Amino acid sequence: MWRITVLGSVNVVESVRLDEDDRRLLHALQLDGRASFARIATVLGMSERAVSRRYHRLRSRLALRVVGVTRHDQRAQEDWFLRIAAPPASVDAVARMLAVRADTSWIASLAGSGGLSCILRTPVPTGDGGNALEQFRRGANVGTVTAQRLLAPVAGVGGWPGRLQALTASEREALASTAPERHARSASSAGAPRSDGDERLLGLLAADGRTSVARLAGASDIPESTVRRRIGELVNRGVLMFEVEVDPKLYGRHIDVLCWLDVQPAALRAVANGLSSHSEVAFASTTTGTSNVLAFLEFAATEELYEYLADRVGALPGVHRVQTELVSRWVKRAGPLLIPRT
Repeated sequence: MWRITVLGSVNVVESVRLDEDDRRLLHALQLDGRASFARIATVLGMSERAVSRRYHRLRSRLALRVVGVTRHDQRAQEDWFLRIAAPPASVDAVARMLAVRADTSWIASLAGSGGLSCILRTPVPTGDGGNALEQFRRGANVGTVTAQRLLAPVAGVGGWPGRLQALTASEREALASTAPERHARSASSAGAPRSDGDERLLGLLAADGRTSVARLAGASDIPESTVRRRIGELVNRGVLMFEVEVDPKLYGRHIDVLCWLDVQPAALRAVANGLSSHSEVAFASTTTGTSNVLAFLEFAATEELYEYLADRVGALPGVHRVQTELVSRWVKRAGPLLIPRT
């Protein structure tokens, strides 16, 4: 059994070091979070037992988790990036309040301002006074809340590029070729309504994206054949994707940075293309607000931040202004925080 628990930090890694085969396993899971150990073993040239042992070692030490991430329905939902100013004495309490909410992700404690940031998913306003963002502002009981609407992701949607370099092109192709058949998405099916059963499945997969079909069926009261079919359909429609949560420190990246870029509109596509090729960029999206691009960056040391801004961002066209903020710790990442029930 598992229970949701708010930790002081999600960077809980008990004396774990990644070797090359660990990195290859993590790369394979990012490509297909529900791939069987047997399938991964065949592609990686390892035994199924060795793959299973590596996965469970990393999982048991909170160094790895596969979570099911639900992409927002643009017609019914909005994703907002929030910066929250709270008195120092109440920051931890506000972080706990945010972390237990099902509509929040990527909650960070900020070193420079001393505040918090997070991503909040809200329903699209209905026009009858039901504005979830304003309700959050009134109900959160915090100081100033600055909100930017996330418009279009431009980097990091398929996983941080820094951990997608362990497999060869032939291994990536082999993993894709042995995947269960997936059909092309259509624009109409991507926004199709989800049933109550779908929502139950998505909630269970958010906690553990590798939960077996048998356990999913038992917990959701849905036949196994239906569970298997619905997961495939949700993935095909672009509703469900799988994210590997792993501490970047295991890859030698000890510095987490939030970066805002003020970009000339005519240069937005060029900047987006540039960021998508940068291994330092874990995620980036265009936004509303005084800056129009937000990026999450990962570095081994602060000196690399200077070099990145001066050389790589400096070479991008149309960037007028850059603002950065160091992350002191992540309170929550993509999925809920779980520890074994004792």
